[in-house]
Amino acid sequence: MIEIDTSKPHPARMYDWYLGGKDNYPVDEAMGKQMLALDPRVPVMAQVNRAFMHRATRWLAKSGVRQFLDIGTGIPTEPNLHQIAQQIAPDARVVYCDNDPIVLAHAAALLRGTDEGTTEYLQADVRSPAAIVEGAKKVLDFSRPVALSLIALLHFVSDEDGAHELVSRLLSELPSGSYLVVTHATADFTPEESRAATEKLKAAGVTLALRSREEFTRFFAGLELVEPGVEVPHHWHPELGEPVPGQDDGVIPGYGAVGRKP
Repeated sequence: MIEIDTSKPHPARMYDWYLGGKDNYPVDEAMGKQMLALDPRVPVMAQVNRAFMHRATRWLAKSGVRQFLDIGTGIPTEPNLHQIAQQIAPDARVVYCDNDPIVLAHAAALLRGTDEGTTEYLQADVRSPAAIVEGAKKVLDFSRPVALSLIALLHFVSDEDGAHELVSRLLSELPSGSYLVVTHATADFTPEESRAATEKLKAAGVTLALRSREEFTRFFAGLELVEPGVEVPHHWHPELGEPVPGQDDGVIPGYGAVGRKP
């Protein structure tokens, strides 16, 4: 039986609540409401991150990428990454990874109707890169390019846990021609609200490591940034998707980018 910790909020379940889902608990909703009190546009930010993932996946699939490793996938919402990729390239292979048991509980629904062996799910933490690579290699061919997707994840990994080193470790396993896809929250635009959010989440046992543009860009050290480089997420190739309602009504305090491994 899967044990789900409902004593403290979990980012995946809070994200689900922001998106209007039902796979969350009172503790997640309560913290979500506290975040909304600080900035009522948090649900828009969640949708903007999701839309960035859709556009980046379309760009990668159209550029010939056929393998995707999505860490911190969260609770399934449609269309998900494999649906976007396989619409363009039916032979695309996708491995999802998350550390929240409730995501595992929904994996069967996520994978229903997919071709066996092309879409799989791992329960693992980004802080365990060796376990992720070992599991992903059962589906993905690491001698061929892989797109490593880390959407709205790394701001929940502290410097003490080695966020930059973890990304470097994962990239070291991938061959030339692979890609890194990241979105990340920042305090650059809303310092006071960001400080209050960090403190509230810390009190609830959730790490929030907001990083500057410079710190975000460090994740792409040694990679070739895809144009337009580091951008606020909804300004990255907007022609590849539909705009999120409300995305231009104020600041979206985050960055997004895609980089290619030479």
